[in-house]
Amino acid sequence: MDELSRHMPGRIAVMGGGSWATALSKLLLCNEERIIWYMRRDDRIEEFRRLGHNPAYLSDVEFPIRRIDFTSDINGAAEEADTLLMAMPSPYFKSHLAKLTANLTAKNVVIATKGIIPDENMLVTDYLEQHYGVDPDRMIVVSGPCHAEEVALGHLSYLTVASTNREAAEAFTHSLNGPAMRTLVSDDVRGIEYGGVLKNVYAIASGIVHGMKWGDNFQAILVANAAKEMERFIDKAIGGERCICHSVYLGDLLVTAYSRFSRNHNFGSMIGRGCAVRRAMMEMEMVTEGYYAAKCMHEINSSVGADMPILEGMYDILYNGRPVAAIMERISHHLT
Repeated sequence: MDELSRHMPGRIAVMGGGSWATALSKLLLCNEERIIWYMRRDDRIEEFRRLGHNPAYLSDVEFPIRRIDFTSDINGAAEEADTLLMAMPSPYFKSHLAKLTANLTAKNVVIATKGIIPDENMLVTDYLEQHYGVDPDRMIVVSGPCHAEEVALGHLSYLTVASTNREAAEAFTHSLNGPAMRTLVSDDVRGIEYGGVLKNVYAIASGIVHGMKWGDNFQAILVANAAKEMERFIDKAIGGERCICHSVYLGDLLVTAYSRFSRNHNFGSMIGRGCAVRRAMMEMEMVTEGYYAAKCMHEINSSVGADMPILEGMYDILYNGRPVAAIMERISHHLT
């Protein structure tokens, strides 16, 4: 085992206060004696301490407060920790880190954010390497078909832990494994990141079909074609070998496309029932990452050139204001 893996993860700081950060913190506390937990808002931290649970997300899940070192100081959290677990929504990732001046070059960074950096059109790993000097061998991506609600409630789930440093990925699995959480290891970091971005876009499409009441048959064909479209893009964008049927790709797509916990599916369903895009965005209680991903991936694919009729259809609906029924009819002629 290399030097990095031998000392990983050390002291862990969870960065973010949303539902996924909350679920992952619950997992970590099953294996780690203490964690640091950074949240931006002091009032939210005080409520958390008083109530024993996150007041805004997954509020039914109780926490051992005495084993958590809460802080609203992002630099203090980064300096004290050996490993930073980034779990902020991708649309706000850049703004969350705007105050971060701590040196991250000697830190291990675990990325649980499933999205892309808007305006930059960059994967999170690329953004951290270019702007914060984080070595790719010190970065780990955590992904898979896991809704925060089920993870926090202890439902049997699977996560994939990916890194160019396989030993580091294997070392971090010990912080996540438990009776209800099993982990797999991969080295397809960028493929998994792109899959995590695209599945949110396809979940919106699946939700639109559900909202329009076009039926289970068409929804199944749409999702099957979304998996093929995802594979075409990843193969053309980065190459390499992977099986798109693995849980981190297809499983994550399926759970996001169909689950009642999926905010992207629910957002799409509202649009399919006739709700305007802007109104649907305003009514969503949590960040709909697929909305932002549709624009980013449309722009990225203008250079990659993969055949992506579902992605392009979602971009036309969400950003060009095209009629939903007409776009879904157009998509239907590209499905096989």
